[in-house]
Amino acid sequence: MMTEATSTNLNLIAVEQVSKSFPLPDGKGEFTVLSGVSLIVKSGEVVALLGRSGSGKSTLLRIMAGLIPPSEGQVFSSGKPLRGANNDVAMVFQSFALLPWLTVLENVELGLEARGVKREERRQRALKAIDLVGLDGFESAYPKELSGGMKQRVGFARAFVLEPQVLFMDEPFSALDVLTSENLRGEIDDLWNAKTFPSKSILIVTHNIEEAVFLADRVVILGSNPGRIRGEVMIDLPRPHDRTHPRFASLVDYIYTVMTNPEIEVTGKVSDKTVPPSEIASPYAIALPHVRVGGISGLLELIVDRPSGTDDIPRLADRLQLAVDDLLPILDAAVLLGFAEVSQGDVRLTEIGQDFATTTILRSKDIFRQQVLTHVPVLSSIVQTLQEKRSGSMRADFFLDLWDEHFPHEEAERQFATTVDWGRYAELFEYDAGEGRLYLSETNPGLEHPVPLGSNQDG
Repeated sequence: MMTEATSTNLNLIAVEQVSKSFPLPDGKGEFTVLSGVSLIVKSGEVVALLGRSGSGKSTLLRIMAGLIPPSEGQVFSSGKPLRGANNDVAMVFQSFALLPWLTVLENVELGLEARGVKREERRQRALKAIDLVGLDGFESAYPKELSGGMKQRVGFARAFVLEPQVLFMDEPFSALDVLTSENLRGEIDDLWNAKTFPSKSILIVTHNIEEAVFLADRVVILGSNPGRIRGEVMIDLPRPHDRTHPRFASLVDYIYTVMTNPEIEVTGKVSDKTVPPSEIASPYAIALPHVRVGGISGLLELIVDRPSGTDDIPRLADRLQLAVDDLLPILDAAVLLGFAEVSQGDVRLTEIGQDFATTTILRSKDIFRQQVLTHVPVLSSIVQTLQEKRSGSMRADFFLDLWDEHFPHEEAERQFATTVDWGRYAELFEYDAGEGRLYLSETNPGLEHPVPLGSNQDG
């Protein structure tokens, strides 16, 4: 029965002792995804659901949206028991979920049309939502004409136009490149802080701890197998949340610690005396830009011929006939590896970057090996793991499971593919796709012997 505390009009959605199970194949019983979950979303707050793989975050979101029923327990929306689809919420998905035969305007109007809103009203509301997400001028464009970031903006506009009580976001930024997701995340936060957001509350599912602390007022941490609420952390920072504030780092460190130690009780009491991030961060939590080595070296070879090894990024994009969104991941990789520095719209090659761009193929491999082992911890971790095995090999699934702790599975597979490409070029290890195993390279020279600058020998 719904309690008096639950029925207050400040509580937009209330989940009471919800469990969810799915039948196993061949009648072998049930698999329990959620067990005894209780949660309240109040007016005027941003709540983040954070959990490891198997914690049922997305399942809980879909139950609250009325897309699937709970096996036990009940959901209340605006004080009333939820029966079927929840008209008080709108959803933004990880996949853009746009209909390719409809224009931007028509995609945004879709929900209003399903609710029977008259044509002129839905057009005006859709145009307003499109303007809110910065896509005015693209009303007649089709999804195939849009970048990933623009497609997700259409997804936000389609949700905004419904003016929901609560906006649900299921990892809405994880399918985007790092810079696009950061830009869109900041704009969403700006709208909320300016009190111009078209919903009363936000509930976001994310695997990204820093994203949760940046956006949310309250972070709810779920346990796994079955999913259950371990506790919550209040983000006691003034808005907008400043990433450089010591308290921000303390909150991130605390959440990371409890997320990587399932046995620790989540008290929500965060001390500012924390373990330095370098001592607790997993190398598998650091996202690599999805760029092949050939793309990195090709870009450096173009820049090295410019005066002082420096180029203007927009002009570089024009010369290459690349959208800036396509160029930025390559620049990210070059900066990560210590080959380039970016400042005030310019990219400048470092000394080691110029050396890499002008040396022989064999020596470029030596330089690349040195840089990835210095700047990309996940490569060093994989090599160390392989070296500890008598056979010098491990199943790829072992490493994929480590990435799965920090990323959706599809992104974990992309991280693995990028790492394999870099590791192969550096001759650190080989990958047999048929066997699904990584093998320590027979030519792997180990982790020592840095390459001196200015030497153009192949040795």
